[in-house]
Amino acid sequence: MTGEDAETLLIRIRAAMPALRPSERRIAEEFTEAPAAAANLSIAELAARCQTSTTSVVRFYRRMGYAHYRDFRIDLTRAVAREELATASLSEVSGDIDRNDSLAGIVTKVAMNETLSIADTARFLDMDALGRAVELLLGARRIDTFGVGASALVGLDLQQKLSRIGRTAINWPDSHSAWTSAATLGPGCVALAVSHTGATVDTVEFLAIAGKAGAATIALTNFRESPLARAADVTLTTAARETRFRSGALGSRIAQLMVVDCLFTGVAQASYDESMEALRNTYAVVHDRRVTRD
Repeated sequence: MTGEDAETLLIRIRAAMPALRPSERRIAEEFTEAPAAAANLSIAELAARCQTSTTSVVRFYRRMGYAHYRDFRIDLTRAVAREELATASLSEVSGDIDRNDSLAGIVTKVAMNETLSIADTARFLDMDALGRAVELLLGARRIDTFGVGASALVGLDLQQKLSRIGRTAINWPDSHSAWTSAATLGPGCVALAVSHTGATVDTVEFLAIAGKAGAATIALTNFRESPLARAADVTLTTAARETRFRSGALGSRIAQLMVVDCLFTGVAQASYDESMEALRNTYAVVHDRRVTRD
């Protein structure tokens, strides 16, 4: 393993979770929830703690790309050290949010979760895939975005940003509207779908319909091996950290918005003069609508 592989080990473990067997998933959870402590466990100790076999532990670290458990533990320790350095400026509060946390503790934990989600996504984001996605959006005659729940807000954010620089972009608020729109797309159009899990049926169906109609398709998800990723021409992967407060879409939403900002900025930069003119014009319109005092 390279130094870069070591730094992204915890990210790769989280990304692999949905595809793991139940026994392997318990091992992965042990490493992600308490990585520093887990790194000190022997294979037998880890198997006992996760109520599984030593064979499952061996299968797990080999699945992560390691031939020897010792090398896996060394890289895990390095990954933990990187995370500690990344959050050194935050208060020393760790773990998930629980019922006894103060508001100050909640703020610190949310800040840490979102800081690491953004940092991990930036480190893990495929630059080639991002470049291809920017090119597709740049050349599209129409861009449709869709997501469900919190992911819908992310799609809306991209649609609004693209509209401000003169791109024809449409966000669909419900699945039936999205599906019927996707069926009317064709060559020269782009469909972009957002789903943290990549397994939301309505979102996967939207992208599949758009692709069948001839549109280029982009997926924004946390899991590269998800159904949504498999339905896409280009996949942009976040590396968000979700907790038992998953319904609040904490880390996933902020990581998705960061990728959306990168997409928008990439398109705007590639069409710099045109985009800057559009931004000046749209700013002027909004600015003139502000209430002024006598």
